[in-house]
Amino acid sequence: MIKVGIVGGTGYTGVELLRILAVHPEVTVSCITSRSEAGVPVSDMYPNLRGHFDLAYSEPDSSVLAACDLVFFATPHGVAMDLIPELMAAGVRVVDLSADFRLKDLKVWSQWYGLPHESPEWVEKAVYGLPEVARAEIAKAQLVANPGCYPTAVQLGFLPLLENGLVDPSRLIADAKSGASGGGRQGKIAMLHGEVSESFKAYGASGHRHLPEIRQGLSAAAGAETGVTFVPHLVPMIRGIEATLYAELKNPADFDRLQALFEERYRDEPFVDVMPFGSHPETRSVRGANLCRMALHRQEQSNIVIISSVIDNLVKGAAGQAVQNMNIMFGLKETLGLEAPALLP
Repeated sequence: MIKVGIVGGTGYTGVELLRILAVHPEVTVSCITSRSEAGVPVSDMYPNLRGHFDLAYSEPDSSVLAACDLVFFATPHGVAMDLIPELMAAGVRVVDLSADFRLKDLKVWSQWYGLPHESPEWVEKAVYGLPEVARAEIAKAQLVANPGCYPTAVQLGFLPLLENGLVDPSRLIADAKSGASGGGRQGKIAMLHGEVSESFKAYGASGHRHLPEIRQGLSAAAGAETGVTFVPHLVPMIRGIEATLYAELKNPADFDRLQALFEERYRDEPFVDVMPFGSHPETRSVRGANLCRMALHRQEQSNIVIISSVIDNLVKGAAGQAVQNMNIMFGLKETLGLEAPALLP
């Protein structure tokens, strides 16, 4: 059994990790930390976990965490980078769900997150954990930086086009929408039901923290710098991301082979579903599942490719992908603990 610890287990991502790990046949969760809720039974805060965990939240303790085989960090940015070096020295493997190790350019990281990075040596060694791109590197990694939710949906949608050099990499557009759980569990006036319900808005249109992560991943796929316009939106639902992606084909004649190209690229990927051409993936079709579902579109004879990509921001966009990475790191079946279909209605 893999002995797992979770740092920051009170937020939506933390409880989603617990929900998934509760039925994982190869994992035992030995500790769940929270400074603010230390001593509170997990099942008191999240009654859906009654009968699955008899643990209480505890203060983070390096010696306890160092006894784990793997530690998940489900913390705000700036926390993991202070604690991870000690765990690395102890030989613990880590999947960090925060943004601390995603960006390789530390100047860019500091610009977007407003503080200096405390573990630059581990930024260099960390593997960016998008399994559909870096499976072999993840398998050997001690530290995996779990991708963000928007970057997962956006990158998976664009990858086949950029990897094959079929589109202009300087003119990529990602128009993305997320449910309210993407904003976390903290009390914020802007996230109250009375503020979010029956409303729809863009945010971060002048620049969002996920933009450099998206740009980094797409540039790696293209083998050149990419120009990405990314605008996120808040929609009045709890879970889900839909990213409508636009790219300009260099040769419009290539359009006829795109469906086959996407199907071939993701044929052996257990958590990517390429739907028939012209389909409209729904966020509810992936709710609770570790799945990215996508479809291609074209308007008349336009040379613009349109891709609709949907994920559950808490699963394939966070906790599910983190467990997928853990499975790869320990040589387990990649789908272990993640086989359940989405929740409907």
